[in-house]
Amino acid sequence: MRKSGWTVATGLGSLLLLLTACGGSSSSTSTTGAASGAATQSTASSSSSSGPATSPASSASATATHSTSAAEKSAEARPSSTFSFPPVGTTVLIIQHSNLGWVMAKASGFVVYTYAKDSRGGPPTCTGSCASVWAPVTGVPKAGPADNFPGTFGVVTGAGGVKQITYNGYPLYTLVGASVLTTRGNGIGGVWHVIMLSSSDITGG
Repeated sequence: MRKSGWTVATGLGSLLLLLTACGGSSSSTSTTGAASGAATQSTASSSSSSGPATSPASSASATATHSTSAAEKSAEARPSSTFSFPPVGTTVLIIQHSNLGWVMAKASGFVVYTYAKDSRGGPPTCTGSCASVWAPVTGVPKAGPADNFPGTFGVVTGAGGVKQITYNGYPLYTLVGASVLTTRGNGIGGVWHVIMLSSSDITGG
């Protein structure tokens, strides 16, 4: 009777050990699986929160496109200018107020003169040493944008083939060394004269 009871007890003990071993193995597997699942979920969550990746090249391209668009809009907003400079070789002549009244001058401000010894339509006679004091006005004549001269401009060939501007057929000169808007050359020798004009010859004058 004792032997039979011991045998039963031994069998129950073996069964308990087997169940304990199985339970421990199951628990270990479950823990490992949970840890693995948590890691997978964490990775997925991180990828989701960071959003789609944007490369530096893509970002730079977007910035360049924006800058180009802004520059184009700025250019469209600026009004186009209708002002243009006269061609090279052009001499602009204007009507300018002086101590003598309204006179003809170059756009640079130097008053111009005629020489009484010149003949209308003829070549300039102030040459050589005379031309070193009274410089010929050369170039292609053009009236200032606000000036309406009552006479006409032309060009005559002077000494050495110089193309000198004329007004009503008379060659024009400036006094070398004179300051702008001064008329101190007027009346010198009784042969040098400014060209008198009027404020009515100026648009809006």
